[in-house]
Amino acid sequence: MASSEGESHAEKSAESARHVAPPKGRHSSSGGSRHPHRHRPAESGLAAVSPYQRGPDPTAASVAAVTGPFAISSVAVARGNGFGGGVIYYPTDTSQGTFGGIAISPGLNGTWPGIAWLGPRLASQGFVVFGIETNNLNDSPASRGTQLLAALDYLTRSSTVRTRVDAGRLGVIGHSMGGGGALDAALRRPALQAAIGNAPHLPSGSLAGDRVPTLVYAMQNDTLVPPTRLTSLYNTIPAATERAYIEVAGAGHNYIGQPSTVLARTMIPWLKIFIDDDARYSQFLCPLSNQAGITQYRSSCPLISTTATVSRGP
Repeated sequence: MASSEGESHAEKSAESARHVAPPKGRHSSSGGSRHPHRHRPAESGLAAVSPYQRGPDPTAASVAAVTGPFAISSVAVARGNGFGGGVIYYPTDTSQGTFGGIAISPGLNGTWPGIAWLGPRLASQGFVVFGIETNNLNDSPASRGTQLLAALDYLTRSSTVRTRVDAGRLGVIGHSMGGGGALDAALRRPALQAAIGNAPHLPSGSLAGDRVPTLVYAMQNDTLVPPTRLTSLYNTIPAATERAYIEVAGAGHNYIGQPSTVLARTMIPWLKIFIDDDARYSQFLCPLSNQAGITQYRSSCPLISTTATVSRGP
């Protein structure tokens, strides 16, 4: 079942006008201020082409594909710098400028290899993806949030691929306690462009302070973090924050441990819309273009990026 949340485009525009000043801390980590208004370039009378747009025009087949349009490589990172190491996957193409960066955390007792399919799947769509190991297998969501932020700082400041990453276009993803870590990171660093929690465990149970576009996945048959708990968590996200909720049919808590087209074809558009300001991907989420494998979908459509017109580095 797909649904909008009843917030019209006009209401969103009025809401944007009321929030003229950017929230505290709402600046990119590269030093540029985020634009305070939410809008699509086309709706401002400008060409609907983002300077951060990467890759060919998307299709239903391309967002579901195992391999995207970009050739990729990877580099291993040793333990240290505030997290337990990991692997960075990145597009080898240097002709299109820098790419947005994403850090991903596994869950309790999990390691990066358990969800490593996400690395090449997302990187080949035009992102620099850092799949991290945590300092300890039982690290709390808050600790995982700290480690995700440390990983992004390392990625953009010290890594061997730092010149390929736009430090002002970053996102976080996590599973279970790692999902709680991703949401915790978003609460602490509102300059992030996107956050995705997959069956996230967030002890506080509240995202009332969330300013980052947030996608929450629930698994229909999850008994550890059941959909009822995640629906309640999702309902705490402020009305001014872009958001979506997806319940995956028949899935258990560790569904993400195997490659999933359902996750990929919804996750990639979310990241493209908010990290790349790429309105071409709105067609897949507003409305949901493919409901196969999804029992519930809610969103704040139309999904409007706040990254447009922000001046960033090369």
